[in-house]
Formats: sequence, structure tokens, C-alpha cells
Amino acid sequence: MSGKLSVVATPIGNLSDFSFRAIEVLKEANKVVAEDTRTSKKLLNHYEINTPLESYHLHNEHGKVVRLVEQMIDGVHIALISDAGTPAISDPGYLLVREALENNIEVCVIPGATAFIPALVKSGFALHRFLFEGFLPPKKGRHTKILEWSDADVTIVFYESPHKLLKTLKAIGEVSTENRRVSVSRELTKLYEETVTGTLSCVIDHFESHAPKGEFVVVLEGKNYSEEYAKRKMESE
Repeated sequence: MSGKLSVVATPIGNLSDFSFRAIEVLKEANKVVAEDTRTSKKLLNHYEINTPLESYHLHNEHGKVVRLVEQMIDGVHIALISDAGTPAISDPGYLLVREALENNIEVCVIPGATAFIPALVKSGFALHRFLFEGFLPPKKGRHTKILEWSDADVTIVFYESPHKLLKTLKAIGEVSTENRRVSVSRELTKLYEETVTGTLSCVIDHFESHAPKGEFVVVLEGKNYSEEYAKRKMESE
């Protein structure tokens, strides 16, 4: 009988955000494959999960996929986790899920935390449509992507590193209207969680006087919505 693949979302900071179902699945699995075994070991130890742990990350996933699929075909239940959040969302996981499905292996997703969702909600921007960009290209294509956003009417969300945050915000400001609003969240669910929302110039000023630290999620409001907000604010004054 074939085994199965469980894709399990883990907390993005606060360990209390882990679901009962996720804990049960990790305890039931024959093996847990994790992005960083050192990080994941802390989570497993916290919940007294003793399932064997194996590394599965960006640099070895291509070499491990075939063997893991063969194990599942032989009846092994494998649980996939990442360092934080939902596997395959800007983290390894897509290849293993695809190969499992192509081999008629059951894939079960245990939902949970994903960093960009709380950042989106905390922004207060219109969310009936949004575009998730993950991490921007490191070099080639980065400016082209930002240019595409200059007239976008849909909310855009992406991840950014602290050492690139200001440079990225300024690049967006150079091609956007002065009313364009942005919401920047850092260290979500952690002790120093912070969200700064306002026009690009105001948010840039904040992070020029407060050095960016931690993990960041940036939410860029659609152009028309920012213009409408600025108009309403002016009329109310």
C-alpha cells in the first residue's frame, strides 16, 4: 500500500500558532523532512515529537525527490515542513508535491501560518484581489518588476530582506505617484512585531531613522486605491 505526503505549515514565530492537527500528523508520520533540521528540531522538541528528521532544502531537493517518492510508494508516510510557514510558498516543496501526485501518492496539506497573509490583513488595503510576488529577483529583472507595479491597481505583496528594504522602497517611489501607500510588517507574531503603514515617503523616512531589522513583508496598495484614499482624506480635512 502506498504511503502519503503531508505538507505541514509551521509557526512563523510564535510557537503557540501550531495547530493540534499539525502536531498529530508530525507524530504519526514515519519521517519528517525539513528545510533546516536544527531549526525544526527546536519545534519538534517543544511539542515532544520524536519522529525521525531529515534535511530537505533548496540545495539538495533535486537529489532527494526520487528517493523520497520511492519510499512513499513503499508505504512510508512523509511529512514536509519548512523553517517557518507553509512549505512551497517561497520555500522548497513544489517538486516533492508534483512528483508525489504524478506517482498517485496521496498529498494532504495541513494549513497554518504564512507570513504574507497577516501582513496583508494588517495593511488595511483592499484585498479582494492581490498579487503575491514572493522574493523579488536579486538583480536581473528587479527594476522591470518594479516598473510593472507603477500603474498596478491590484494590491501587491512580497518578501524583502532588511539590507534591501530601503533601496526597494525608494525604487518603487521613483516610479509611483506621491500618494502611493505601502505597509511594511516585520517579525510577524514575534516579540518585536511591527507594522508601518503610510505613503512611500513616510515609510521610507521611518526606516531611515529606524534601521531595518528582522524579516519583512511589504504590501503595496493599488494605485487607484491610494489616489482615492488621498482624495477622501483631503475632502475630510
